[in-house]
Amino acid sequence: MARSRLPGSDTSGMPYLSTPSGVPEEVARVLAVLPSASLVVTNDGVVLRASSRAIALGLVRNSAITVADLAQLADQVADDGEPREQEMRIRRPPLGRELMEVRVRAADIGNGTILILVDDLTEDRRVDAVRRDFVANVSHELKTPVGALSLLAEAVMSSAEDADQVRHFADRMQTEAMRLSHLIQDVIDLSRLQSDDPMTHAEVVVADELIVRAIEELRTVAGAANIELIRGDASDALIYGDRNQLLTAIRNLVSNAVHYSPADTRVALNCQVKQDLVEITVTDQGVGIAPSELDRIFERFYRVDQARSRSSGGTGLGLAIVKHVCQNHGGECIVWSELGIGSTFTLRLPLYHPQAVQRPSSHELVVDEVVDVSTPGSNHLSEALLTSES
Repeated sequence: MARSRLPGSDTSGMPYLSTPSGVPEEVARVLAVLPSASLVVTNDGVVLRASSRAIALGLVRNSAITVADLAQLADQVADDGEPREQEMRIRRPPLGRELMEVRVRAADIGNGTILILVDDLTEDRRVDAVRRDFVANVSHELKTPVGALSLLAEAVMSSAEDADQVRHFADRMQTEAMRLSHLIQDVIDLSRLQSDDPMTHAEVVVADELIVRAIEELRTVAGAANIELIRGDASDALIYGDRNQLLTAIRNLVSNAVHYSPADTRVALNCQVKQDLVEITVTDQGVGIAPSELDRIFERFYRVDQARSRSSGGTGLGLAIVKHVCQNHGGECIVWSELGIGSTFTLRLPLYHPQAVQRPSSHELVVDEVVDVSTPGSNHLSEALLTSES
């Protein structure tokens, strides 16, 4: 029968529940270095020892296993002495509002005791689900331009005698081919960002140079849409990071601003330093983003305006790339937007101090996108556009 027991710890630093019988020191040492949550129980289900991980998962309480499926598995091993391994979905005690996916292994280790090892697979399964969704999304996005190219090729063949029709369909084919090329490049860029540490090949970058370069690269596109790109006051702020990644992030924001803005409007870029952070803002007078959409715009392949994205050749990966660039550099991207007024995207990146010793190691700060839709007067939109006109 179980007696009252109090948690303690041994010389290995591993929490345990003290019992008259105890657990062999050799077993305790092995369990102390295992990454799995571990329980040592008697044949009648009394917990003799529980690792800190098992306690954190809520698998044990008052010398008893709190999860019925685990207790049942231990009973089966106690009955026939055969080791068992099983994957199961269990509800996290005590309230049971969250499901955990775990792999459980149980075996008789002698002296009337059973060892239970529990590996939490929840995070691995979540990552796998994200990967599957990404592959499915990529496949879906690729089918559209590929299917369009196939249909257009058939149209060209059937209109071989009509020069005007051939030119029309050939122009459409070129558009779809460019869209497919952009999609493939964005997928490659995003995959590289997720696996690359920018601090391994970082350099000191002048933030203003990135802004000037982005404006130069997109001036022709903006001019074709009759949109003016304007720049704020010059800044000498420095950033320590990957020049190409940072330029890609700014370029993506400017490109989005141009594509989602009507003709005869302006897109303003500005840079300032606030509390050891370099803030690079891209402000437009575009269609704006609804509050219900703001928390999803950084998702892969998510488009606020599907029709406009299709016509402009957007892939839906631009803002996802911006998000990962910021996170890779220990920063974040925040957005303010109002329908019919426009949007302001702000990259917030750590300021580089020349006197500080920089090491080529990552200090990634994983920060969720901060969305501010209630800032009264977010009148910085019009101010940035009007005061920087000079």
